[in-house]
Amino acid sequence: MKIILESPVNKYYVQTLAMIFFPGEHFGEKAEASEDADTPTLYVRSEQRENSVWALARIDWKGESTQSEYTADQNDYRTAERTLKLAVGGAVLGALGERIGYRPAWGMMIGVRPSKVASELLNAGISKTRVKKILNTDYFVIPKKAALATDIALTEKRIVGDPSPKDCSVYISIPFCPSRCTYCSFVSYTSKRLLGLIPQYLERLKEDIRSNFETIDRLGLRVRTVYIGGGTPTILDEEQIKDLLSFIATLTDVTKLEEYTMEAGRPDTINEEKLRIAKEYGVTRVSVNPQSLCDEVLCGIGRNHSVEEFFRAFEDARRAEIPTVNVDLIAGLPGDNFRRFSATMDQILQLNPENITVHTFCVKKSAEILRLNSDIYSIRGGDAGKCVDYSQIKTHQAGYIPYYMYRQKNTVGNYENVGFSLPNHEGLYNIYMMEEIHSIFAAGAGAVTKLVDYASEDTSTRNIERLFHQKYPYEYLEEDRRVVFAEAAENFYKKHGML
Repeated sequence: MKIILESPVNKYYVQTLAMIFFPGEHFGEKAEASEDADTPTLYVRSEQRENSVWALARIDWKGESTQSEYTADQNDYRTAERTLKLAVGGAVLGALGERIGYRPAWGMMIGVRPSKVASELLNAGISKTRVKKILNTDYFVIPKKAALATDIALTEKRIVGDPSPKDCSVYISIPFCPSRCTYCSFVSYTSKRLLGLIPQYLERLKEDIRSNFETIDRLGLRVRTVYIGGGTPTILDEEQIKDLLSFIATLTDVTKLEEYTMEAGRPDTINEEKLRIAKEYGVTRVSVNPQSLCDEVLCGIGRNHSVEEFFRAFEDARRAEIPTVNVDLIAGLPGDNFRRFSATMDQILQLNPENITVHTFCVKKSAEILRLNSDIYSIRGGDAGKCVDYSQIKTHQAGYIPYYMYRQKNTVGNYENVGFSLPNHEGLYNIYMMEEIHSIFAAGAGAVTKLVDYASEDTSTRNIERLFHQKYPYEYLEEDRRVVFAEAAENFYKKHGML
């Protein structure tokens, strides 16, 4: 797609809006130079007026041209930049929506955190009712999504309370899996050669973990949560899990953590002994993730486990008496439909897990499924919308509260991912990480340390610095960045007066 801007608006913002209507579309120099008549061209212009911003968008495609104008008024509760984005967003949605014949449920809200705007409005003293109306009228979010975003923002606000700049969390990466799901884009490795790196990887990982806790101690911080993610951490054998967890227990008092999570996402890697060890060393939350309770769907997406194995793994988690068990599902999977998904949802609710996270199927550019089926992108999402709605209705009826939400590009139907929780079992790390409540100190290949300056109460202007570990395990083993990361963290906290 070609994009021609006569506006100071960020080009990436316009590209992301366009991808709602043209999922999987490519941008860049090749697209800009294309003379193909089938290549869509989006023209955007804006003007600053006395108390408003006016914008026009036009889409030229397949010999037809469609345009729309939109004006966003300036007011006390939004910045000039946001007013510009609203004007441009309204014009782009108007032109592309008319041309394609589609209205996205989330309107012009394209970011990872759809509840962010609701949070900012609530923090500005605007009432819940008015916040929902603003999301609907200004951002074109349909009413039920506006209500969802507002409710989650209120729940997050209650959970976070009054955070301290001395708080932090720790993330530990185990980037290995027994097999690779066809939709996966995470840095995870499955070949025998790479799995053979695990013993060496764990030794190096422990060095990074120790360095992080030493830095945390020097900075006088308090660890609120620890999250061991992947990949699939339970790909480690019993002795490796015991070695890792016992090592962490020497560095921090795990009994004082608000939450200690270990992902156990693949039922085919779980057994009762691994979970017993996790419980013994303080783990309070595990994820046991079937994605679907249909063997045919699981086979189609490369999940090398059966529905029966999931039920066995879930019972293992119950017998281990881990306080919080999370179950992940995905709406809109290839080969799935509303009948199958609703049956899965009903069976999961009968198990009564403390957490249920419902993701919407997302097509990542590096996922194998895109190579196998280049037509997998779906603007309307087929049954995905019905599945998402069903999950939200049924969890509400069962007493679950939506507490956490994020969205991704190229999600079928442009829908959301939502975490639901029984009272007092919310996934705290998810909120702290997604809402950038405090710093996250990360260890392991593909992990990212996120340093957050909480001195600024305005989340839109908060200073954040990211420190990236090497993406691949073999690169991670070759280069030691502990000293560099420790110095960067200390300099960040000094610079922003947080010591």
